Amino acid sequence: MQTDVVIIGASAAGLMCAAEAGRRGRRVVVLDHANRAGKKILMSGGGRCNFTNLDVSADNYISDNPHFCKSALSRYTQWDFIALVDRYGIPWHERDHGQLFCNDSARDILDMLLNECRKAGVEIRLNCAIDRIDKTDAGFTIDSSKGMFKAGACVIATGGLSIPRMCASPFGYQVAGQFGHRIVPTRPGLVPFTLQPGDKARFAELAGIAVDSQVSNARITFRENLLFTHRGLSGPAILQMSSYWQPGEAVSINLLPDLDAAAWLKTRQAAQPNSHLKTVLSEWLPKRLISAMLGTESADQPLQSLSHRRFEAIAESLQHWQLRPNGTEGYRTAEVTVGGVDCDELSSKTLESKRVAGLYFVGEVVDVTGWLGGYNFQWAWSSGWAAGQVV
Repeated sequence: MQTDVVIIGASAAGLMCAAEAGRRGRRVVVLDHANRAGKKILMSGGGRCNFTNLDVSADNYISDNPHFCKSALSRYTQWDFIALVDRYGIPWHERDHGQLFCNDSARDILDMLLNECRKAGVEIRLNCAIDRIDKTDAGFTIDSSKGMFKAGACVIATGGLSIPRMCASPFGYQVAGQFGHRIVPTRPGLVPFTLQPGDKARFAELAGIAVDSQVSNARITFRENLLFTHRGLSGPAILQMSSYWQPGEAVSINLLPDLDAAAWLKTRQAAQPNSHLKTVLSEWLPKRLISAMLGTESADQPLQSLSHRRFEAIAESLQHWQLRPNGTEGYRTAEVTVGGVDCDELSSKTLESKRVAGLYFVGEVVDVTGWLGGYNFQWAWSSGWAAGQVV
């Protein structure tokens, strides 16, 4: 089949690119090995799709080239996507930190994208395995389980390695490598931490407890909820930190970010000398967490029996908790893949390869990884839109 553009991957970025290219009158075919388009869209945001954020800048992204994402993000903004959502009458709401979610279902966003593709005459073929991609003088030849496709432009929108049950694969990186592109080493991002055996035993009974925390390493700090799980630590603060964490590195956790704990304990001692440490600290933290952090014996001591030096040590334990994760839960539960196709080898304006004319990479397969909170979808919309203007 001869066409103008073949897009491999019916992902958020792939569908956006397809709709934009089709709208320009280009003949577009989208190929995907999955049995359904937009699988990750449907499961995102607890099924309600955190589709963008009110406050988007390059600072919300991780990349070896931190300036690369600026062009696409500035030319197709969160406001442009919100306007599209509003045109379809999809109800949405804002949550903490400017995160925007559908009121009803992520299906609304996917249906919107598929309708945009239909209006633009885009053809989508699912259950289509790609056997081979070749570059010819006329463009690209794609051999697949659904036949051979020839096109002047080929867009790789296959995503990363995260959530393999959603048909994630290394295909995009393999294509990039085939055509001589460097791959920035990949790793799971926005993923829970697992704990060292001793810490896992210590905190095993805290599963389900969530606390407002400040989580830091030498490079960045996040202030959001931390969640204890059966396997380790999760919650927004931990997921954010995981994208910046390196194996073997410790993170510092402040469980009382709004308090001068030592001074507060001294004040409480003067006012309530007979109260137990666990009782007064329970104004801020769950009692089970206090016992796990300080030990049951210490937690049950009356304030009058504790020295001011001991208060300083308690404050240090709760506000400068040094945790060295055992690892992460890996791609199985990671929301994104950090790393990908080297941005230095792509045009920041069009997402076209600098090595192979007519070859484009969009979305998660590129070395641009957003924070938790709708940023990765915005990169998908912006990068897909940018490529869609020129393919």
